[in-house]
Amino acid sequence: GSKGTSPEPVNVKVNGLEFTISLGSKEYILPFSIRLNDFVATKYPGTDKSYASFESKVTVLDGKEQFDAQIYMNHVLDYKGFRLFQASFDPDELGTILSVNHDFWGTLFTYIGYFMLFFALMALLFNKHTRFASLKNKLAQVQAQKIALVLLLLGGSFGLQAQAPHRPKPLTVKQYIDSLHKYQVPETQAAQFGRLIIQDDGGRMKPINTFSSELLRKVSKHDTYEGMNSDQVFISMRQFPFVWMELPLIYVKTGNDSIRRLLGVKQTEKYIPFKAFFDNRGNYKLEPFLDEAYKTNTPNQFQKDYIEADKRINLLNRALFGGILRIFPVPNNKDNKWVSNLELESPTGTALDSIKTALPYYLEMLHRGSVTHDYTFANTLLNGMKNYQKKYGKAVMPSEKKIDAEVMYNKYDVFKSLFWMYMLTGVLMLLMVILAIFIKNRFLNGLIHTLHVLAFLFFALHTIGLNARWYISGHAPWSDAYESMIYVGWAIQLFALSIYPKSKLTVASGTFVASMILMIAHWNWMDPAIANLQPVLNSYWLMIHVAVIVASYGPFTLGMVLGVVGLILMCLMNAKNRERLEWHLKEITYINEMALTVGLVMLTIGNFLGGQWANESWGRYWGWDPKETWALISIMMYAFVIHARLVPGLRGKWFYNVMSVFAFYSILMTYFGVNFYLTGLHSYASGDKVVTPSFVYISVITLVVLSAVAFFRYKKANKG
Repeated sequence: GSKGTSPEPVNVKVNGLEFTISLGSKEYILPFSIRLNDFVATKYPGTDKSYASFESKVTVLDGKEQFDAQIYMNHVLDYKGFRLFQASFDPDELGTILSVNHDFWGTLFTYIGYFMLFFALMALLFNKHTRFASLKNKLAQVQAQKIALVLLLLGGSFGLQAQAPHRPKPLTVKQYIDSLHKYQVPETQAAQFGRLIIQDDGGRMKPINTFSSELLRKVSKHDTYEGMNSDQVFISMRQFPFVWMELPLIYVKTGNDSIRRLLGVKQTEKYIPFKAFFDNRGNYKLEPFLDEAYKTNTPNQFQKDYIEADKRINLLNRALFGGILRIFPVPNNKDNKWVSNLELESPTGTALDSIKTALPYYLEMLHRGSVTHDYTFANTLLNGMKNYQKKYGKAVMPSEKKIDAEVMYNKYDVFKSLFWMYMLTGVLMLLMVILAIFIKNRFLNGLIHTLHVLAFLFFALHTIGLNARWYISGHAPWSDAYESMIYVGWAIQLFALSIYPKSKLTVASGTFVASMILMIAHWNWMDPAIANLQPVLNSYWLMIHVAVIVASYGPFTLGMVLGVVGLILMCLMNAKNRERLEWHLKEITYINEMALTVGLVMLTIGNFLGGQWANESWGRYWGWDPKETWALISIMMYAFVIHARLVPGLRGKWFYNVMSVFAFYSILMTYFGVNFYLTGLHSYASGDKVVTPSFVYISVITLVVLSAVAFFRYKKANKG
């Protein structure tokens, strides 16, 4: 090796033997040399800059000793106490950039210390002499006292009536709809087409059914259109694109009259035709307003609505007229690139020249089949395209089992359905549990028990959905904003059902909150589409660090909700019902503290595991990244909440419940605020820049008022 002059990571060229270590302004010389034999940057299929991984194939030269090694993200070369990390690479992909760490004993003792900390924290949850064990015993006592109290109370009965929500009928253009129905492809035929594989812009290989499902949901906010499923709709779009231009399909958010005035449509129209966005000369009516909207990182609501409408229009335009159907693999292409028939204007000298017309012919044969009811030739063409894919694209083709799983996942849309299932169960159970405090009878208790069972069954369905997404994507389902939200919802329900399953109030609260989390996951700024992983996330650490730290948000959220419920019970308390409500208040306060204890243990362990991951990926434990910093703030915040009972003047159920509620804002900042307002190494889970929603301020004001009312009511009830 030879010395260098820069404190930055050293460039190691293909034919170069020199290597430099720099620490601050002091230079070090490696006691051995590194030769770069090859640098391999693997891209996702068919993409130019979307890297799946990159690695350096090197030879270590140390006197007479030499050996080959591979260095890539999350895979470190350890030699004589030196650790070599894959930091970056040259734009021409001919040179690599490595970073070096030399701290063998420091790393060893640090990891030993970490595991001692993990063991001690876990012991808090299982040792019978800890505060956590004491809370379990107190809960058992409260439960026994509650049962004794119930035997003294009289029962009653009540009825609940629910009305189905009214759904406005979608606007239709009858003459166009009738013509499309006349030539509508049967579901069985459309389903076969939906299993054909397509390569998306990010290089992900997926069935056409996935694209058609995403297309219809993003453009119209519905899973079907006029009795046609997404595959039937997409086939019809490719057959009759100009008819679909006339249909009111594009959803435009209500409340923004400016877009409708600009388009010249009625203010009451919720769905607008594609054609309405263009004038008679083909000019795009939204264009003058989009430049400024896309330039700013903090668009106002007016600009957001224009951006959302523009995205839907562009997506629909590509579906109607663009080369979105990249279904033909290019023979012997090293990047596994797939193309659409519209990209093949000139001869290629490959098998593409004979297959490129198969898709237009197939669509024409489907059209004829809808008249003759004979789809034999259409099926022959479809089988020909499938065989072509298997022959030339087998390197990236998903298996038939994965295709089956993804089509089923698209069909049932588990997480969107779970939202209303959890919501209905949680709301009804919460109401009945609160009423059961005052009114006791067997029928009411039977209903509560039935809803409890339903909550467990829906949680099992939630678990199946997560496993299905994991199987389809090939990675743990908590790698982006949408996935982490559905995972947090799962964690909330897990802790609600397991931390103290006898508490119906806890289960009801957790189920309700899980529904709210899933509802947020399906808001516009989160994309539920399955995507490829960034290289740094392609690691077992994703399953360890992210799983633990994100799961900790579950008990924190549960604790927040139980805190709100506790404050509500205080507001309802008076001299007459004080004894009865006090038992329930004790119960949920103990469960709340248990939940926050579990959450704090998991958040702390997860944070230190993140330090280990950072050390394995970049050679440093802590970089004051905003995510790391706010996770530390949350740890300190919840540590104070749990230990406030030891501070004179801060003891009592009211103060604890208030703190458990307001401490949750640190979690909101850690999860949402950092992702959407700040920048850092954890930006891979972020979405668009957003302005703080008004409901955040409203929630703070509401909770302040609730806390004040609870304080005075609780104080008055205890005096009485």
